[in-house]
Amino acid sequence: MIELIDGGFGERTTFRVGGTAGRVIEVDDREDLIDAVGRGIAMPVFVLGRGSNTLVADEGFPGTVVHLGDGFAGIDVDPTSGLIVAGGAADLPVVARRSVEAGLTGFEWAVGVPGSVGGATKMNAGGHGSDMAASLREATVMDLSTGAITRRDPASLDLAYRSSSIAPHEAVLEIKLSLDRGDPDEGRARLREIVRWRREHQPGGANCGSVFTNPPGDSAGRLIEAAGLKGVEMGTASVSAKHANFIQASAGGRADDVARLIEHIVETVEEREGVRLRSEVKMIGFGGDS
Repeated sequence: MIELIDGGFGERTTFRVGGTAGRVIEVDDREDLIDAVGRGIAMPVFVLGRGSNTLVADEGFPGTVVHLGDGFAGIDVDPTSGLIVAGGAADLPVVARRSVEAGLTGFEWAVGVPGSVGGATKMNAGGHGSDMAASLREATVMDLSTGAITRRDPASLDLAYRSSSIAPHEAVLEIKLSLDRGDPDEGRARLREIVRWRREHQPGGANCGSVFTNPPGDSAGRLIEAAGLKGVEMGTASVSAKHANFIQASAGGRADDVARLIEHIVETVEEREGVRLRSEVKMIGFGGDS
């Protein structure tokens, strides 16, 4: 079933601020998506997963938002071969836990990343010393402007630090991961340690996770704190007092305040520390959407 829902967009992100979209389409399965593309999806388009690492302008986004429903959230684990096939809407922490219970190792890091498989592939998400590129073997991608479906290997995805060649008008339908055999008890312990570390060092509330990529040999959080910006507020947005690479948005706040604070951080850190930080947040509706 193809469902046209209200244009709410900003509240669907983990920042929970920002405006609406021109159109929001939710599709249950691949057949629905093929049907929607056949009818024509108005460009520009944005594929929405769990809404992390996304900031929608207060003025909104005039294009189409496509959300993959539960039919894209399947997870198939083969303990013998170490292969996992996961849909683009599958939840990363669920994939991590399923892999451990199957006696596989190498994907435990993902238990602390509140995103979808599709978004994580597009961003080459990572943490705790690993990333998607370490275990990704194939991604099935649809071009929403033409309906073409291709299977792409890691080389063609051009996976790099928090980036890939997947375009805004492309949706990740499914991926294949290849993991090693491991001890389930050791894996469970690793999951508990990652969850504990995240709760101890990272804030909850309305944020998108890490705002800036770490420059080579350094930490964005350290640079922001060294520049005296930890806890700094700008309107309804503030730099987290718990972790300086997180920005908190106040309930009912403004996305434009978050955007201004991001820009302020970049300029201040460059001025005081000599390093220009790069944001990994997708800025939607601000012009020159990333």
